[in-house]
Amino acid sequence: MNNLEISESITTPAISFNASTGRLFVNGKSIPENVFDFYTPILTWIDEYTSNPPPQTTLELKLEYFNTSSSKRIFDIMKRMEKIAVNELSKVTIIWYYEEDDEDIYFAGNDYKAIMNPKVDFRMVEIDG
Repeated sequence: MNNLEISESITTPAISFNASTGRLFVNGKSIPENVFDFYTPILTWIDEYTSNPPPQTTLELKLEYFNTSSSKRIFDIMKRMEKIAVNELSKVTIIWYYEEDDEDIYFAGNDYKAIMNPKVDFRMVEIDG
């Protein structure tokens, strides 16, 4: 399976998904003009990845801002990770980075954490802004 690399733009985050190591990294802003067009290839890649993941999967989300329509797609990514964990195909860790003074990102991460299955190791990590 090929890795997925998408460069960051003014409105979309950088995507760096490594199928062999199980490290999936999302970094930047997510305010794409067309959320469907941007996230469909990402979700398709994850669907293929879930058929044969490595023993450990780590999804790191370091978002400085995302709009409402992006929040649904971010949740879709997390639910696919949750499915891997629940089916015991891979140990799944989600790392949600937030800056100490960014309450919106902090509370969004806590909301996601609250609705994830306990089989997902969901970590909130504070970073310097």
